[in-house]
Amino acid sequence: MLDKKVKELINTQINKELYSAYLYLDFANYYYDQGLDGFAHWYDIQAQEERDHAMLMRTYLFNNGETVTFEAIDKPDKTYNSPEDPLRFGLEHEQYVTSLINTIYRAAQDVNDYRTMQCFDWFVKEQGEEEKNADDLIKKFTLFGHDPKGLYALNQELLARVYAAPSLVL
Repeated sequence: MLDKKVKELINTQINKELYSAYLYLDFANYYYDQGLDGFAHWYDIQAQEERDHAMLMRTYLFNNGETVTFEAIDKPDKTYNSPEDPLRFGLEHEQYVTSLINTIYRAAQDVNDYRTMQCFDWFVKEQGEEEKNADDLIKKFTLFGHDPKGLYALNQELLARVYAAPSLVL
């Protein structure tokens, strides 16, 4: 059995990951409406990643004899005034998720829960990659996104992204 606080934090994180998927689908919807199918595709894949993160955490709880409780998932409430807005919101959101993952890790560390710490090592590393990807996308948009040809090229680059499901042993 997991420590009660650790279990509750992971269960809450499952719901936060599902919200992340909703948020990224909302970003994708915005980009589809703007005719930027590459940006939309990139965020469709981000949404799939977040859903898979939730499923990995769900499996981790089940594998440790715990139950999972789903809560209502909030509707994304962002307003987009430019194609750069979702990119900036995405980075802010990833930084927030990193803080949540760190809280879980710290709670596990406080009770010497090495199994959870080992599992969440992967999520800590993943969050570093997520923040870097979000920051890199903002940098590329800043450099190329205000020029129509540059925006087209960046959109095409993002359209080529391929999803690779995580392979984490729980």
